[in-house]
Amino acid sequence: MTYVGQNIVKRHIRYDLEIIASLIKPKSKVLDIGCGNGELLEFLQKNKNVDGRGLEISQLQVSQCLMRGLSVIQGNAENDLSFYPNRSFDYAVLSQTIQATHNPKKILEEMLRIAEFAIISLPNFAHIKNRLHLLFRGTMPVNKNIPFEWYETPNIHFCSIKDFEKLCRKLNFAIKQKVFLTSKHQLISFFGHEIIANFLAEYGIFLITKNEFAATGQEEFVFKNNFEKKMGFVPHMAFSSTKNQ
Repeated sequence: MTYVGQNIVKRHIRYDLEIIASLIKPKSKVLDIGCGNGELLEFLQKNKNVDGRGLEISQLQVSQCLMRGLSVIQGNAENDLSFYPNRSFDYAVLSQTIQATHNPKKILEEMLRIAEFAIISLPNFAHIKNRLHLLFRGTMPVNKNIPFEWYETPNIHFCSIKDFEKLCRKLNFAIKQKVFLTSKHQLISFFGHEIIANFLAEYGIFLITKNEFAATGQEEFVFKNNFEKKMGFVPHMAFSSTKNQ
């Protein structure tokens, strides 16, 4: 599978995972759903002192995580999130997987049942390259971002940035921060508008919560993070917004 950031010069971990890590407060409790080989969890534990847990469907990758000293169990998010008690975590993370789930709406609801915040990253099927491919060739796109023929793709529910933001509003979820990327570049703030991003962004990363949660501490963390980036304390990586949708 091709991931966002594959063509970007890496810093510490995969580019999109480093952005996700920047959204997480130190010493938080984190569940990484579909954690793969544990790259994000290991980074968070070493650099942010988080209490990290992982859920991964592949036994091979679970074994790789355990060899790295990570707390990861084998399971399927479609069924096994229901076993976690309410508000067990501060953050639940789902990276580039929601389009491959059978019931994305249920997954989102479960994530925000067991955690105060959910961080979702997803490919944007409405990217202009895909639109032009459909317009001029009349076939489903196959490229670095969607590297599968239609008959063998693991992606069940293709969606766009606009689709995801619309679903969040329908579920009464607040988007506290969002980051838009191409495979090579970050999008500056002008391109952060939903309609423009829906054309130009290849990937979106969203920090969401239920509207009834005040989330004051997270907003302070986001503000501090953005301020430090502007002041040059940490590298600026992507446009973000803390405005509720």
